[in-house]
Amino acid sequence: MFTKFLIVFFVSMVPVLELRVAVPLAIGMGLPVVPSYIICVIGNMLPIPLIFFFARKVLEWGQNKPIIGPFFRFCLEKGHLGGQKLKEKAGKGLPFALFLFVGIPIPGTGAWTGTLAASILDMDFKESVIAVMCGVVLAGVLMGIGAAGILGGVDAIFSIVTI
Repeated sequence: MFTKFLIVFFVSMVPVLELRVAVPLAIGMGLPVVPSYIICVIGNMLPIPLIFFFARKVLEWGQNKPIIGPFFRFCLEKGHLGGQKLKEKAGKGLPFALFLFVGIPIPGTGAWTGTLAASILDMDFKESVIAVMCGVVLAGVLMGIGAAGILGGVDAIFSIVTI
């Protein structure tokens, strides 16, 4: 069981996948929900300080390099565009907008993108981490509810088929 928890922990740290994949994976692997959820949130939040303080610098450094440049430029543009949209729509409610941006589990949003946007927008570290953390908690709950419902529905269908 420890190995399964490690897998879920590391999956929740991967950009794009994050806990949007890790929580349903944990439920699908039959792990206990509450400990899995906590491990997913911790795994998803662990890289956040590094992203906030260093990702922007690394991306700016690498955007003109021959092989990695296009990907780094894409990341900078995505973070900048996401940040600008948040800033325009939110005004002084930027932390709340960041919370919603991270918390609503749709492709292209999440802790990594939200933190990069906060860094590009020069948001306050503490304020942005709290907003991202709350968003991660919300996204985890939504994904858990969705995964439990989908997996429960699939299980019900197979139990009817095998009768």
